[in-house]
Amino acid sequence: MKFYLAPLEGITGYIYRNALHDFYGTGIDKYFMPFLAPHTKRSFNAKEKNDILPEHNKDLYAVPQILTNNVSDFLRIEKDLRALGYEEININLGCPSGTVVSKGRGAGFLAKKDELDAFLEEIFEKTEGKISLKTRIGVEEPEEFYELLEIYNQYPLEELIIHPRVQKELYQGKPHREIFHYARKYSKNPLCYNGDICSKEDYVNHIKEWKSEDDKEESLMDVSAVMLGRGVLKTPWLIKELAGDAFSEEKVMDKQKLLAFHDRLLSDYKSVMSGDKNVLFKMKELWMYLQFQFEDQEKAAKKIKKANSLIEYEAAVREMFSLQR
Repeated sequence: MKFYLAPLEGITGYIYRNALHDFYGTGIDKYFMPFLAPHTKRSFNAKEKNDILPEHNKDLYAVPQILTNNVSDFLRIEKDLRALGYEEININLGCPSGTVVSKGRGAGFLAKKDELDAFLEEIFEKTEGKISLKTRIGVEEPEEFYELLEIYNQYPLEELIIHPRVQKELYQGKPHREIFHYARKYSKNPLCYNGDICSKEDYVNHIKEWKSEDDKEESLMDVSAVMLGRGVLKTPWLIKELAGDAFSEEKVMDKQKLLAFHDRLLSDYKSVMSGDKNVLFKMKELWMYLQFQFEDQEKAAKKIKKANSLIEYEAAVREMFSLQR
């Protein structure tokens, strides 16, 4: 099984990717970058340039992701990315954000199947590089995926990454596993599963389900990869644990290593951001997930959330790490 880090806008930028790679990178086969959206007069803004610079991703298999419904914009950005040495480009058809969907991008593009088909046809006519695709299963109803898969099957995707929810569900409710099963039965492209793998138990349950399906039905496509996002933000060593032995009870967590990982992130954000406010925003966003590693963390988590300076923040973090468990 291959393991991928999901792209999470504003969180999994190059600073996070490199720190994760250095501390817990064992088993992470690909790091997908937060999406790049087209600009009117340039390909990338300063923030995006920093994220895609080869020197900021030199030890990673990093995959840029493009968010657009315009062929010309896609090809322009793709050309610049190829010039930087990127072998694989990912198309974002999964972002469920209302502001993105209202422009017919991300998961919003799934509602315009004829336009989507024409978009993919022209892209594959005009590029020879590897193209993967990350998709939701529809906008309103899971059954929309049946037609979408017919479209995807026409093109030689490097990989089809499926998050089996529709756009309107955002991240609520349970993924539609029956739709992913349908993809295993009828997809002509390699599959990657994405959605609600937030612990070793989640992963093991998926493996058991897929093996059970294999026993009952022949000719199902193997699931060759899984993509994890929120689970890694909560448990940075999760992929390392799964890649080592998904069924082992041995714990790989080390509190001092986790503190060192945190301190590396804090230091690197300080080096590229000005003022406490911007750094605090980044680190507090991370603690929305990381706090759940600690028992009896409510008091310390509240102090982290309310910190108005880096001095207050670092004191609250030390209090969090002083918790026995």
